[in-house]
Order: sequence, then C-alpha cells, then structure tokens
Amino acid sequence: MMARATRPEHPHTDLEGLTASRRDFLKSASAAAGSLALSITAPGIAFAASGRSVRISKERLNTLAAKFYAVFNEGNILPASFADKYAARHDVELRRIVTFTRIPETGERVKVSGLLAVPAGARGAVSVLSWQHGTILSFDQVPSNLLRLEDETYELRDNVDSIETLFNVQRFAGNGYAVVAADYVGKGPYRNGRSEAYAVKGATVQCCSDILKAGLLELRILGLRQSSLFLNGWSQGALNTQWLKQEMQRRGIKVRATATQSPFNNLAESFHYWANPAAFIPASDSSYPMPPAWITPCMIVLLGSYRRYYGLNGLFKTAIKPQYQAFAETYWSDYSLEGEIAKSIPPAGDFLVDGFFDRFTSDANSALQRRLGANSATFWDYDSPIRFYYGLADEALHPRLVQPAIAAGGHFAEGVPVKGASHRGTFLSSLYGEADVLNGRSTAFDWFNSLA
Repeated sequence: MMARATRPEHPHTDLEGLTASRRDFLKSASAAAGSLALSITAPGIAFAASGRSVRISKERLNTLAAKFYAVFNEGNILPASFADKYAARHDVELRRIVTFTRIPETGERVKVSGLLAVPAGARGAVSVLSWQHGTILSFDQVPSNLLRLEDETYELRDNVDSIETLFNVQRFAGNGYAVVAADYVGKGPYRNGRSEAYAVKGATVQCCSDILKAGLLELRILGLRQSSLFLNGWSQGALNTQWLKQEMQRRGIKVRATATQSPFNNLAESFHYWANPAAFIPASDSSYPMPPAWITPCMIVLLGSYRRYYGLNGLFKTAIKPQYQAFAETYWSDYSLEGEIAKSIPPAGDFLVDGFFDRFTSDANSALQRRLGANSATFWDYDSPIRFYYGLADEALHPRLVQPAIAAGGHFAEGVPVKGASHRGTFLSSLYGEADVLNGRSTAFDWFNSLA
C-alpha cells in the first residue's frame, strides 16, 4: 500500500495564485455557466484556474487500457483480446483541478483535488461525465494522479494508480466526453494528514459537487460548454453516484442518465453482509464466493470515518473485538498492509463484537447502525434513466443487496445482471462487455451515446 501522499510536482489546475483579472474573468464565466454550475453546491462558489495540461496520445491510452483489461477480466468472462472497436479516437489532455469544499458534518473547509480529462482539440459543446471512483486502500491512488503519465517512462501499476479512472478516461474522454473525477476528502495531494470520509454522505456529495463545478468552470475557460451531463461510478463510487444523482434531483439539476456498477445501496445491510454473508446467501447457494480478505480493511475505514465525521467516539472499542482493536487503530492511521502485517488481517466474520447485529451492544454501535441506515441510497424515485450493473458472482456485493434499489427506483431504473462477473468483472463489463454477458443490454458508454 502507498504511504501518505505528498504534494507532487505535476501540472495542475489550482485555486491559488490567481490575479485580480483572472478572478474577474472567472466570475463572469461562472455567471455564464448557467444554473447547473451555480446550483450544485450549497453556499460559496468553487473556482479553478487554467494550468498546463498533460497530453496522452490515443495510442498510449489504448495500450494501457488493453494491458489492464486483461487484469480486470477476472474469470475470462469477456473475450481475451481488447477489441479495436473499444479504441480511443482522440488524444486526451489531463489537468488537476483544485478547489475548496465544506464538510457538512463538521463545518470544516478543506482543500480538495480532482481530475479533468478533455479530448484534445475539442471545440464547442461536449458531453460531461462525472466519474466517482471506487474504494482505494491507500491515500493517493486517486484520479488526478494519472498526471504521473506526464513522464513517458512512468508505468501505471495496479493497486498503486487509479486504473479504473484510466478505463473511464480511455473509453469516454478518448471518444469525445469531458470527464471530471473527484479524488475525495482525505485523498490525494492535498490530504494534509486528514482522515478520509469513507461513505460519509454529506462530505462526499459536497466534495463531488464542488469538483464537478470547478471542472465545468474550467471547461468554460477552455472555450468548451457542457451539452449533456452523465454520472458514472463503481463500488463505493456507485454509492457516491447515487447520492450525487439524488442531490441533483432534489435541486432540480438535470442529469441525462446515470450508471452504477456493483452499487452499494443499503449501507447497513452491506455492512452486515460483510460480517456475516451466511445471513444473506441461501444454504443451497454454496458456490457463491465469500467476501475477500480486503473487506476487513474496508470495515475499519468505514468505522474510522464514522467515528471521525459523525463524532462516534469510542466506536473502535465498542464495535471491534478487543483482540483486533490495536490492528484496527494501526491500519486506520497508515493504511499499510506491507510485509507480515498482511498475514494478520482479522477475518471479517470474527471482527465485530458478538451480537452486533442481533441486540443492543452499546450506544455507539446503535448510533452507527442508525447512521448507516439514514445514509442508504436504496429507496428513491428517479426522474431520469439509471442503470445498476451488478455481478452474479460479485465477491463483495450479493445481488440480493442490489435488487431492492432497482425495484424501488421507478420506471427509469433498470438492472443489468452481469453473468459470472466478479467485483472487477462487473465494472469492466459495463465499459467493454458484449450483450451476451450484459443480459442483452449495452455498455454504459454505448448507452450514454444513445441518449446524448
């Protein structure tokens, strides 16, 4: 796992160092950007200033996507070769966006970063994709760190770089979309030692909204304008995407369509599933894969985030068995699983105190479960098309946990079961899959194109 992030020397779009004329220009650009840019967030306006870009050739994008396609194609559910029809048609320019966001849960104002990827040479109107990445068990495996590719000799690495963002950049920005992606609170080059806000609803929605706003303003500076807005997210990012869509709907902001992959909807049920999958999987379905070892670190990060941002003091002591508390505190502080530490990860099924889901165990544990329930994204009547891609062999998320959101979502909600797909396979299929593995449906990319 990666060590704590430090401020890299990369080209980026930053808020600092603006001149008065730049501020005046940005204010006028903000006014011209319309109701979307100005109404996404609560009080305050996020600004971004133009910086140098990193240009990535379409050939390099396609080579990288083909390399990691093989890594994500778990179980070989998709063809082994990366098809030419999935190739990027444009070079892409990457910029780091930096702005400020206010955390609703604590009132803190913090600096956050994100990525803007734009097809090189784009002019006029472009479709915009807001991409929300999945869980990363490090501090700087974030979208904006794709600017490391400025070094032609840099080799992207799985579990070190944001490969899922690479796929979205190659598939969408490489084929005409502008892609905006938040690094999230507590992640990336401006983390400054801050704990992340994992599955913390207010902080997440505000951060994603402010980065999107900054990205839209930057597009205006580049002489581009938004046509349609699309949302996309995988795993934790799928939950974030649902929250973001729901907030935009509350505010009357139009989203053309939304796609989620391996979508965590009900946090309380998901947390229960991680700790006790037998409670959700019928005995007759003994072949279904159990949650992997990395689920326990996710549980620690969730508990730490809720302790930090919801003020649930003492949560590690009330929720975690005594023999695992020291491990949890150490992991929460450094996210390191290097060397022998990886061999001592507590099993998820034995991690929480006895009776955690069956009876009252402490006020903090009860408050956690109420908060998880309140942050559920399951029961929502959507006002624009949304697809839920879910794997039928997803080791982190059983299909039973996804289907209630589809059933409750209204006539715009559609489920896409992905045959034989693991957690990663579900995500990959949503971008590069054929109809036979997508239950007769199209990829998110082709679906968005049909609606643009």
